[in-house]
Amino acid sequence: MKLPKFLSGNMVFKITSLNAIVISIRLIVSIFVQRLLAITVGEAGIASIGQVRNAIAMLTSTSTLGMFSGIVKYVAELKDDKPELTKLFSTATVFVILGSLVSSLVLFFGSSYFSNYLFKSNEFSYVFKLLAAIVPFIAINRTINGIVSGLSDYKKYAKIELISYLLAIAVLLVGLYYSNMDGVIVAIALAPIIQLIVLGFVFGKTLKNYMKFKDLKFGFSYKNHLLAFTLMSFVSSFLLNYVEINIRTTVANNINVNEAGYWTAITFISKNYMVFATGLFSLYVIPKFANIHDKIEFKNEVLNIYKTILPIFGLGMILVYLFRNLIIEIVYPNFIGMEPLFKWQLLGDFIRLCALVLAHQFLAKRLVKSFVITEIISLILFFVLTKVFIQYYDTEGVVIAHFVRFVIYFIIVIIVVWSYFNKQNKLT
Repeated sequence: MKLPKFLSGNMVFKITSLNAIVISIRLIVSIFVQRLLAITVGEAGIASIGQVRNAIAMLTSTSTLGMFSGIVKYVAELKDDKPELTKLFSTATVFVILGSLVSSLVLFFGSSYFSNYLFKSNEFSYVFKLLAAIVPFIAINRTINGIVSGLSDYKKYAKIELISYLLAIAVLLVGLYYSNMDGVIVAIALAPIIQLIVLGFVFGKTLKNYMKFKDLKFGFSYKNHLLAFTLMSFVSSFLLNYVEINIRTTVANNINVNEAGYWTAITFISKNYMVFATGLFSLYVIPKFANIHDKIEFKNEVLNIYKTILPIFGLGMILVYLFRNLIIEIVYPNFIGMEPLFKWQLLGDFIRLCALVLAHQFLAKRLVKSFVITEIISLILFFVLTKVFIQYYDTEGVVIAHFVRFVIYFIIVIIVVWSYFNKQNKLT
């Protein structure tokens, strides 16, 4: 049966469909792994794993000085201009060296502090020393991923994501079998190295066509261009993960560590299906929006994205909600305290998806002020609302805050994006 013309020629649908296949395989594997972890390490262990994942996400930003979205944007715009690409990659090399060096030194010498802050114990300081050695691999991996996304090479992106995920899971299972919790944390820390090796095999030849290593110099031609994204990444990635660590610690201290494990578990589920949209944003939305300068064309493109992905996403979320008890039983046995968290998390994530499509205009057009202000408002809302709601609704207050935060954020983003285009129309 042939697909309708609207779908057969729709790049959003093609990327979404391929992503859906990858995500489906990931979900099946993830169900098995999360169940095994839940049974083996329990709620407290799941909470600790969440702390490590947040820490690595922060490193992903600091090790590259937050230039990922900048790489995506400028590779999309300059992919046919090899001399300019060389200048871009030369500046990116400097950013990687500086970001990696500073991040590694801070981690190595602050290992005891970070261990006590995240785990209330000094026994995991070795993990941060290990991460200090791995930081350069995290930075290079993130940078090359930006190039893949900028070229909109969604087929190779999907292959890289799937192979590296399966290999990382294999290492995690080995770590769990031989060293329990310690092995799991070390395996999570090693995941970026695994992805970098896969990137080299799958994307190596293509990368050589665009990046001539012998031509790279310690240049700063794109310093100002990329520094804008450094600020944006600090707000959206670093601060977000810091807030999540703080909230998880608050739940553990004010209620109990098991409740922190329930919230971490629901965010794991959320992040698994949100990956479905993340690939679309970097592979399609940023490159596409970067080349749209007309309000009507932008509006049509946004509607095209919405009508393609929202029905699929919405249906998936409805199914997750209807089968939430079965999901808990299969994935997180005995995590009954998760059940009330599904409704608000799913509603918040749906609104979040709608908002993020529009908000990627800030990244595509390097609208630093708009991005930073809206993100800071979003994070403050999440932080403050959580502190308020948790007093009345316990852990459920965190996901209610998540929902309310994104409703307000969505409204603000609509106003800011439309104001931008109205201003552009007046200038032309």
